[in-house]
Amino acid sequence: MQKFSKSVPIKKQTVKFETCQQKEEVSFESSDPKFSIGPDGSLYAEQDVTNLTEPIQFMVTARDSMGKYIWETTVKLALAGHPPSPHVNQARTNYVLITFPRQHQRSSSNGLRRQKRDWVIPPINVPENSRGPFPQVLVRIQSDQDKEIEIRYSITGAGADQPPNDIYIIDPVTGKMSVTKPLDREERASYHLRAHAVDINGNQMEPPIDLYIYVIDMNDNRPEFKNQVYNGSVAEVSKPGTSVMQVTAFDADDSTTANGLVHYRILSQTPHIPIPNMFTINGATGEISTIASGIDREKVSQYAIIVQATDMEGSLNFGLSNTATALISITDINDNPPELDSKTCFILFCGFTFRDKDQPHTPNWNAVYRITGGDQMGHFAIRTDEITNDGRVVVVKPIDYERNNAFTLMVVVSNQAHLASGIPSSPSSSAAVAITVLDINEAPVFPSNPKIIRFEEGVPADTTLATFAALDPDRFIQQTIRYSKLSDPANWLKINRTNGRITTTAVLDRESPYMKKNVYEATFLAVDNGSPPATGTGTLQIYLIDVNDNVPVLVPQEALVCERSRHGYPVNITASDLDSEPNAGPYVFELPSYPSSARRNWTISRLNGNYAQLKLRIPYLEAGMYRVPILVSDSGNPPLSNTSVLKVKVCPCDENGDCTVIGAVTVAGLGTGAIITILICIIILLSMVLFFVVWVKRREKERQTKPLLIDPEDDVRDNILKYDEEGGGEEDQDYDLSQLQQPESLDHIMSKPAGVRRVDERPVILESQYPVRPTVPHPGDIGEFIIDGLRAADNDPTAPPYDSLLVFDYEGSGSTAGSVSSLGSSSSGEQDYDYLNDWGPRFKKLADLYGGGGED
Repeated sequence: MQKFSKSVPIKKQTVKFETCQQKEEVSFESSDPKFSIGPDGSLYAEQDVTNLTEPIQFMVTARDSMGKYIWETTVKLALAGHPPSPHVNQARTNYVLITFPRQHQRSSSNGLRRQKRDWVIPPINVPENSRGPFPQVLVRIQSDQDKEIEIRYSITGAGADQPPNDIYIIDPVTGKMSVTKPLDREERASYHLRAHAVDINGNQMEPPIDLYIYVIDMNDNRPEFKNQVYNGSVAEVSKPGTSVMQVTAFDADDSTTANGLVHYRILSQTPHIPIPNMFTINGATGEISTIASGIDREKVSQYAIIVQATDMEGSLNFGLSNTATALISITDINDNPPELDSKTCFILFCGFTFRDKDQPHTPNWNAVYRITGGDQMGHFAIRTDEITNDGRVVVVKPIDYERNNAFTLMVVVSNQAHLASGIPSSPSSSAAVAITVLDINEAPVFPSNPKIIRFEEGVPADTTLATFAALDPDRFIQQTIRYSKLSDPANWLKINRTNGRITTTAVLDRESPYMKKNVYEATFLAVDNGSPPATGTGTLQIYLIDVNDNVPVLVPQEALVCERSRHGYPVNITASDLDSEPNAGPYVFELPSYPSSARRNWTISRLNGNYAQLKLRIPYLEAGMYRVPILVSDSGNPPLSNTSVLKVKVCPCDENGDCTVIGAVTVAGLGTGAIITILICIIILLSMVLFFVVWVKRREKERQTKPLLIDPEDDVRDNILKYDEEGGGEEDQDYDLSQLQQPESLDHIMSKPAGVRRVDERPVILESQYPVRPTVPHPGDIGEFIIDGLRAADNDPTAPPYDSLLVFDYEGSGSTAGSVSSLGSSSSGEQDYDYLNDWGPRFKKLADLYGGGGED
């Protein structure tokens, strides 16, 4: 791939190209005879071109030495310093005649040799937006053979037979090529067509000719700004020449001509302060900068500038224009120091006003306050109001009117940002703030709070402990103080209303639950008679020193010991004392001399100061409950003693030294007979539970296997067909009930003709569908089952006469059904048949026979 590029035309123009084969030799040709191209690509003018009034455009063709590759490009030349005339866009009305080249022979030393003559057709320039009329003839194509042969002309390429189609047409007979409509250079700047000449049979008569059509640009597009509103900023007090912002406009016309060259100018500035022309703009680049000094944000915070962009290099007569707005914000710098107003304040509130002309809520405006004098003890600070920027003096450390009733503060204020350089002002402002302290009624104060006193416990009632008096800080006012009790958990104290003397109302006990770490705490109030009254609170803490006033108590109260001394383990015992050291441990454990069995059966050995061991003295002691008295003494001065009873359970033990179950029961006080009785009761109770479970399971099984109220062997439901027709009775009927059983073979029945059968045989023809008894029927379904069977028998067309043998249900082989006569010879006299009365009128006869019982 190779491509050409060209520079601005001057006296000598060089046509450069890039190729993948850098060493390959290339020859150049120009389509315009006024210009020639050297082997190095240099462009030369063969004629005087100083009188050119418009750009010249022609084709440059490059070929390799082998003639294998051909490259083409378009060169457009104009005289330097002479812009194109605005009249270059006028439509052309005359056209060019183009003839196809011919081949001829040239003689040589080797004889005749045919050589093809190639013509390069100059480009066709067509102005855009032509007014017509259309079609407008551009060029005529003619072959020099058209006088001998009838020639047909055609064109191909984009714009002819390819999209966009039918822009260019050609008369096939005359060869006149025309454009059919106005062209738009901004849509397509050039077209490449090929002209063809063939005879009426379609035979090519001439090689195709390349036609290059260039659309000449007209100034039909206004410059368009990228934005209608541009925003920029510049700091106040900026020097002239400071860049502010840049605006850009784009023109769709040809940028190599004056049609696309845009020029910028400022039309107006709002406001005109301090002068109407504070800014200027670069006509070529659109960069806006300051041109004058005196920009002050405190006077003008924003400028609005109307900028105009005009093509034709800014020609107001021929160019097209467009406008945009540039908004220039003036940014603030700290060019105004803050100012303060002096104030005389009365605590509790003091404030002063702040003034600063810089932009609010910026570091140039935000105030920073400092107290530089008059507050050696650090009683005051200044808080800044974030909205108004005003300062407020606040008290950060309590002020005592009796010590200092007036202050004069020196306050300095400055900005967060440093004052801009070159500003002839001080960066800060100062003011004196006079503060007068107002006196208020202060609460009485207890000098020692909390006040701690120490006493031994056991202090009796009506004992004076201390005087808990408060002082009034208002020295310049004579006031009376009254005392009262606020908190006294155990209600042990009272206070004198006038002098604050505290006395006891009960004995002070260190072991009381109201004591915390040997300290009892009570709270008292001191109220003056000021207006309004003020109240002070004081806390009294009484530390009680322990005395030995509590006897030790044995721990534990119960123990378990094996009946044989070689088994088990001794019992570890200790003591508990409400007193504290040294009135508690170490303890002394002893067995008293009475009763004598204590020392005879038991012995105590000391482990340490707080623990001892109790164990059997004798090898064996009968199991049972024993009460062993033990004397415990503390280490107080004098010591206190207490005899405690330890309940010891002696029981038989296993090899591991643990009490057995029987032994434990024996120790509980039960004899052998009682133990056996308890075990028998447990066995009987378990047997009853087991019997009840077995009985429930059996009843459930019987309910599933015996749904009827009669024994299965006596169930004759399947042997009865007609329950309300008794016939002639048993005496005159000779029934062979064995036929109710299934025959061993049905062959003799199956071999009989259809419709002929014995009444005592099971029919094999289609019969009425008799109901099938469920496997486990419910007793309540018996009546419905019998009624359904009776209805099926009544509707059976194959049923024999009433006194004939009927097959009600086929039991199969080995049926256990007995004679029907067994119904009248039942030996079960204990069966209850009263339930037959609930089966309806069809069973009334059976109910009378069996339900009557002894009345028959």
